[in-house]
Amino acid sequence: MKVTMPGITVADHVFTVPLDHADPGGRTIQVFAREIRDPAVTGDLPWALFLQGGPGGSSPRPTGPGHWRPLLRTHRVLLLDQRGTGRSTPVSPVGTDEELAGYLRHFRADAIVDDCEHIRKALGVEKWETWGQSYGGFITLTYLSRAPEGLRACHVTGGLPGLDATADDVYARTYERVRAKVRRHHLRYPGDEAAARRVAEHLAGEEVLLPDGDRLTVERFRTLGMKLGMGDGSERLHWQLAEAWDGDRLADPFLYEVMTETGFVGNPLYAVLQEIIYAQGAATRWAAERLFPADFGTFGMFTGEMVYPWMFDAIRSLRPFKGAAELLAAADDWPPLYDLDRLAANEVPVAAVVYHDDMFVDAGLSLETAGRVGNLRVWVTNEFEHDGFRVAADQIVPRLMRMVIDPR
Repeated sequence: MKVTMPGITVADHVFTVPLDHADPGGRTIQVFAREIRDPAVTGDLPWALFLQGGPGGSSPRPTGPGHWRPLLRTHRVLLLDQRGTGRSTPVSPVGTDEELAGYLRHFRADAIVDDCEHIRKALGVEKWETWGQSYGGFITLTYLSRAPEGLRACHVTGGLPGLDATADDVYARTYERVRAKVRRHHLRYPGDEAAARRVAEHLAGEEVLLPDGDRLTVERFRTLGMKLGMGDGSERLHWQLAEAWDGDRLADPFLYEVMTETGFVGNPLYAVLQEIIYAQGAATRWAAERLFPADFGTFGMFTGEMVYPWMFDAIRSLRPFKGAAELLAAADDWPPLYDLDRLAANEVPVAAVVYHDDMFVDAGLSLETAGRVGNLRVWVTNEFEHDGFRVAADQIVPRLMRMVIDPR
């Protein structure tokens, strides 16, 4: 299907790929991708593949050129619904826990890269460029490890992973990032610490049900801190707290908003795979839960993108995945996602922006990786938060393009 909206043309693509690319004759799934172009730019433009953040994140739904405008001046862009997301074959919690866990093992970055190569060849593209946002940057380095011959250049925004960092390494660092963001929020809005404490104390003493019947617990309320990693997150959290009450009860609009924001409806893969994306040869064993800082138990403290075992009991959409998630957390036979030798010898031009104060991807690990990947140039800035690509594409896209073109 092809549609035109103001300033942008959209065409849909559906590809049938093996669930397990090592077994091409076995079970298949569908992967959906959306091509966007500027109708005013004619000619046979080169392809740019956009790799969305996540894990378990579908591609953005374009409503117009928006922040894609700088890229659409020179490229046609393919927005990929990574396997299991969006309009690609959904992940359904069917079968035994063992069967579901075995199925979910096929949804990490290595399988996504194999899908990308299948799609590139199906479209007849000799080489394409990639733009990897957040987890899309993780996928990019797996792509460079597995199939660099399909890549002309790579661009990464807030997504250089630690190449051999474990989930423990990641959360030991990112908990400190969260702590700093929460402290900064409370300095900016001094009344919000008391406001958060009031909500948490109410939840600790009363049974409060969300519209879908789930109980809103203190732990689930604290996960609202995830938005503090975005440019406008502090403001959004402030107004959420300011409008939380209807007399002496929590307001219905607040409860609907919390349910939607923390319910994982439509993206259970985010919770299931959150720690598994760091697993290489060792079990994750619920790293975020094990490393949970004692002072985060206070009512005024929020958490970030961490996923905890309690979520698979307390959140309706995740309950069917509980047994499989436990099996995945205990698995210790994960294959490597990065080829360190191939990355060190990499010749594909790579340009990456590292957000110095990023709450989700530790800048220290990112800079360590930048020094280990050949032909990679890095721009470090504290001007943006993790959503810099979305809010400042007109600054970020041209600069990364120049970094690829001019290696000096």
